[in-house]
Amino acid sequence: MRASEPLRELVRETRLEPSNFILPLFVCPGENVKREIGAMPGNYQMSIDQLVIECREAKSLAIGGVILFGIPARKDEQASGGYDPEGIVQRAVRAIKAEVPGLVVITDVCNCEYTSHGHCGKIVNGDVDNDASLEWLAASALTHAQAGADIVAPSDMMDGRVAAIRQRLDENGFSNTPILSYAAKYASGFYGPFREAAESTPQFGDRRSYQMDPANAREAMREIELDLHEGADMIMVKPAMPYLDIIRMARDRFEVPLAAYQVSGEFSMIVAAASNGWVDRERIVIESLTSIKRAGANTILTYFAKEAARLL
Repeated sequence: MRASEPLRELVRETRLEPSNFILPLFVCPGENVKREIGAMPGNYQMSIDQLVIECREAKSLAIGGVILFGIPARKDEQASGGYDPEGIVQRAVRAIKAEVPGLVVITDVCNCEYTSHGHCGKIVNGDVDNDASLEWLAASALTHAQAGADIVAPSDMMDGRVAAIRQRLDENGFSNTPILSYAAKYASGFYGPFREAAESTPQFGDRRSYQMDPANAREAMREIELDLHEGADMIMVKPAMPYLDIIRMARDRFEVPLAAYQVSGEFSMIVAAASNGWVDRERIVIESLTSIKRAGANTILTYFAKEAARLL
């Protein structure tokens, strides 16, 4: 049954479709801006006009949707750009919904891109205060929903943020807006290139006090269970390939839509190896995405979304 491609196709157990993919995009102020990210070749910081063009292409390729990360014109200690109704993400959502109807738009709900210190929450006595940060997150999610976001996705890993966001959305008439929770987000070294893309490197310390220890698996199941209890509609494991076991465990235990994020470091390693001729880029792209779906993910956030859609 392996002797030819038609036979292999006939008995293939795991199938990728462009609709499985979510394309991460970085939106910045200005006009006609398309600035390539050095550590992530082929990915860009884009102004809203360029972002709309990118979204049209994603829709034409039948990609499942996009997720937006904002780069504000200025940052402050209060992360005010994150919940400003006229913030960069809020304006981008309105533009996409007007110009590319039918494309699913997800918004990343976090504070690190908007704080001057680069952490995901309010700093109190030199450390991130979990509970004090929830108000910012709930306010951000509401302004995203008001702008037209189809799904809000909190990525901060503050305890209780799903409940705070669900309550705020419901109180304001957005009970049908789903929450995609970054439920098992690990304190990973694979995020390095993203921090250049989102300009979100912490100015002191690191995020290990609120992101998960890479050594822990059972804890991830507890985190997911808590987020579902608080009202999450979808869950995510991040990163993807180094945590395929976590994806599998989550798939076996929870009967809800499951996403996995093939993060910037995973992308950049494949691109670097392929550019040196060490691996076949097209084969590795499809094989890596197949492994994530085989492990149990329904949806894959990946910077290869457009490339993989064309290959498929």
